[in-house]
Amino acid sequence: MSEEKIPISEIEPKQKLEAVVKKVDLMGALLFAGGHPALLHISQVDGGSKKKQVENVSDVLTVGQELPVWVLEVDTEKESLLVSMFKPPAVDWNEITTGDVFQGTVVRLKKYGAFIDIGAERPGLVHVSEMSTDYVEHPKDVVSRGDQVEVQVIGLDREKNQIDLSMKALQAEEEPQVDYRYEEEDEDRSDEESLPTAMAVAMQRALNQSNEGKERSGKDKNSKKSRQELDDLLRQTLERHKS
Repeated sequence: MSEEKIPISEIEPKQKLEAVVKKVDLMGALLFAGGHPALLHISQVDGGSKKKQVENVSDVLTVGQELPVWVLEVDTEKESLLVSMFKPPAVDWNEITTGDVFQGTVVRLKKYGAFIDIGAERPGLVHVSEMSTDYVEHPKDVVSRGDQVEVQVIGLDREKNQIDLSMKALQAEEEPQVDYRYEEEDEDRSDEESLPTAMAVAMQRALNQSNEGKERSGKDKNSKKSRQELDDLLRQTLERHKS
């Protein structure tokens, strides 16, 4: 393996480097990674199980062994590194905030919800009530293991390392569609229905005037005048509704 030195200023946390074991002791191992001394603590030695810490570093590592490591910390003054054999999560727990949106993978289904891997240290939970705006009886009715889903962080418990997620929060609310055709039809109907009403009023007024005229005088000239007034009122009413 090449031990070409990488400038310390170019090395960042989470960066993957190739390393070689220089010394092994009870508390860890001294490596050279990227051409710089690197400390690998026993808690960061991968013995095949993250649940159980390695008891003897020498059971896993030997001097001269080559291995990939990931940078945890960079000390630019001493030009040294703190490294781990465990690949860091893509999403740093301390960088997660409420409202963040992630693409995740469904990794486990329970009756009460679905666990989604968003690249953090632990999967987050989408409770069954947060899966859809519609009622969901069981998570399997909406998603399956391995599905890719978009989720939003709605709650964090940093002490318990728990993340509450929601799919429902990202579902756009459907706006009610207004059918303007019916509004126009209603307006047309209103105009049409108002026309005979106005005409009826005009006709009634004319007839009343005609009857009054007949009572005051029984002469034919008054009857002709009343009919003329009726015609004038009808014509005026029709002209108003045409305009």
